[in-house]
Amino acid sequence: MPPNILMIVADQHRQDCLGINGHPFLKTPNLDKLAETGVNFTNAFTSSPICVPARNSLLHGVWSCKHLSIANADTEASRPAIELPTFTQTIKNQGYNLSFIGKWLGGKAKSPQEFGFDDYIPEGQYATWRAEQGLEPRPSGMPFFGYDSHITPQQSRLYWGASQTIRKLEEQAAKDQPFLIRWDPSEPHLPNVVPQPYADMYPPESIPPWPSFGDPLINKPYIQAQQLRSWGLDGWTWEKWAPLVGRYLGEITLLDQQVGRVLHALETLGIADNTIVIYTCDHGDMCGAHGMIDKHYVMYDDVTRVPLIIRWPGVTQPNRKADDFVIHTIDLAKTLCEMAGAQAPDTFQGESLIPTLKGTGSTQRQDVLCMYHGNQFGLYSQRMVRSHDWKYVWNGTAEDELYDLVNDPAERINKAQFLECRDIVRQFRLRLHEWMVQVKDPLDNGWIRRQLLENKKI
Repeated sequence: MPPNILMIVADQHRQDCLGINGHPFLKTPNLDKLAETGVNFTNAFTSSPICVPARNSLLHGVWSCKHLSIANADTEASRPAIELPTFTQTIKNQGYNLSFIGKWLGGKAKSPQEFGFDDYIPEGQYATWRAEQGLEPRPSGMPFFGYDSHITPQQSRLYWGASQTIRKLEEQAAKDQPFLIRWDPSEPHLPNVVPQPYADMYPPESIPPWPSFGDPLINKPYIQAQQLRSWGLDGWTWEKWAPLVGRYLGEITLLDQQVGRVLHALETLGIADNTIVIYTCDHGDMCGAHGMIDKHYVMYDDVTRVPLIIRWPGVTQPNRKADDFVIHTIDLAKTLCEMAGAQAPDTFQGESLIPTLKGTGSTQRQDVLCMYHGNQFGLYSQRMVRSHDWKYVWNGTAEDELYDLVNDPAERINKAQFLECRDIVRQFRLRLHEWMVQVKDPLDNGWIRRQLLENKKI
């Protein structure tokens, strides 16, 4: 029988917030173990560091500039994706049963069933379940981070979501049909309202500032400093940030415990050996890095770099690190089709990760592209090209950015206007144009070409 597929797609999980990825004290034993038994992709990047565009790219296998669902609901550009083939329908046509649990694409999108899913358990059902237990509603609003003092961990939304996933696994284990089960928890997306003991698991005084904290944002686009004012964060000290970061980390550990429950269920049901497990997220979270919150109008690694772990029993060798440059949303879409024994639709724009998973090849990319189109405070076009050593950010209506990732991994110093970096900037502008042509970016027009090809840009 073809392999089953279990996907867990979290929301705003920073790549560096895993023990296996080098975090000095964060407890993520279950995800670490998953990486130790599969392949940990250390250079995976999102196609767009915002929920709806990234999730639509994963579904449709194309860049956001092609599916055109370029922003979340709280903006003037909110719209569903255009009609395109999806990996879900492709897999369904191979005889798979598809289930979706958790956070979907938003109110304007079609339902999961319209994209081929047989079952859908929306995350909103947790609020109903919680009320039925006689529990107070989940806290929300300002401040973004706090306690959920009315519940135990076993009554949390994460525990509920894992339980729904386990129940679906039990149902499918009794059938003679391959399945894809996808659990998309909203966590660790803010607001991080977590129960004890996770709320206080990481005391503020034990949490050092991110290396980028205290960035004066000199010679950087105006919107970055404005974001601090827009969010009401200007002037925040680390003493004010540390409790928030602690609860973000606490929620990741709670998430890890629930992933462990799901993985244990695979074992006890006797289906682990024929089930591919994928853990990833849509994008990262600033969480105080550069003094910022959430993810908008920036292309720092805090939001563009993502965790990606894949275990395929009998195919992946244990404890492997792959440093291929991966654009995870569009690459996963193509890879999922091939995992199910299907050919990906011709519209798909990613590369297959099968050679890397088998240890027979790699993506061969020397850099990655990422794009952003704006959100809460208006439209704002950005494109990023990142290599191992450098990152270039083209800002359509602001000065460009260039970061020396070898000597400045925290991305504090924008070197785009340094005289000694003129040739590097010129090379990256040419490379960005190559990317734009390759992905059929509609911003490849005469005005932008002049900026990039003739170096007419600040």
